[in-house]
Amino acid sequence: MKVLLTGCAGFIGMHVAQILLARGDTVVGIDNLNDYYDPRLKLARLERIKHHPNFKFVQGDIADRMTVEDLFAAERPQRVINLAGQPGVRYSLTNPYSYIQTNLVGFGNLLEGCRHNGVEHFVYASSSSVYGANTHMPFSVHDNVDHPVSLYAASKKANELMAHTYSHLYGLPTTGLRYFTVYGPWGRPDMSPWLFTSAILEGRTIDVFNNGQMRRDFTFVEDIAEGTVRVMDRIAQPNPAFNTDTPDPASSYAPYKVYNIGNHQPVELMTFIKTIEDALGQEAKKNFLPMQPGDVVATYADIDALKRDVGFEPKTDLADGIKRWAAWYRDYTKM
Repeated sequence: MKVLLTGCAGFIGMHVAQILLARGDTVVGIDNLNDYYDPRLKLARLERIKHHPNFKFVQGDIADRMTVEDLFAAERPQRVINLAGQPGVRYSLTNPYSYIQTNLVGFGNLLEGCRHNGVEHFVYASSSSVYGANTHMPFSVHDNVDHPVSLYAASKKANELMAHTYSHLYGLPTTGLRYFTVYGPWGRPDMSPWLFTSAILEGRTIDVFNNGQMRRDFTFVEDIAEGTVRVMDRIAQPNPAFNTDTPDPASSYAPYKVYNIGNHQPVELMTFIKTIEDALGQEAKKNFLPMQPGDVVATYADIDALKRDVGFEPKTDLADGIKRWAAWYRDYTKM
């Protein structure tokens, strides 16, 4: 099939593209190659997929309405995977308009493109951040998520609401994927594995927030990518048991679904750091700091719905995943 993949030069996007291309799909990738982090990393990722005969790259911004309209009209994709959102919790505190433009305006442009061009299924990246102030563990897609603690989280919750509206009004099948702390080869420089690894190898001190009292459901990027493609293959359907008196946030009378994709094994931050230290053979110098605005203490994914409906769950062990991450990092940075 022909798949439009936004954010194709991104961390998750490149891995998703590789899976789609390997199985014979045609992929039209769009990415604006912005400078949120070093574009050279994005170009290096793109280099791994752009020479495939079934891949076409378009440099453009999903927040530009005409770019998106022209892309849909020219390519007529059967399915769309949106991974082009502006990421990062802390960055959203200082650069809110970036999230409004990409995650709201851009998302709306994609929904309109899907609506007017007969797209069979629209799959998009949401985030575990939508759980916000929730403390009930593990986080369930059936929980209420109306209390975000960052604009990033609010924009992802808004995406889910916008998608439901299009599923309701126009019968567009949509599925949101709440990713839980993704790590692995080709990862982003603003994320903790890169920040910790680079500092340890360079002898710098790492910042450990909330004095290390954090837990994250770290999920290997190849698991995330495989899960995303498997969900794309399973077109969202209405829930025949949906009850409007007690509505389920994860499904609908419309063709709308939301899933968690996480490892279902939350890890203490200090354990995560120790795993990186072991993989590198060096100890980290640590600077313990208080909790940061917009952060949450813990994330933990309930993936029962994903296992039941899609037959998929992440499998990669943290120690193995970190070894693969460290090996890639050393090779990429020559350290």
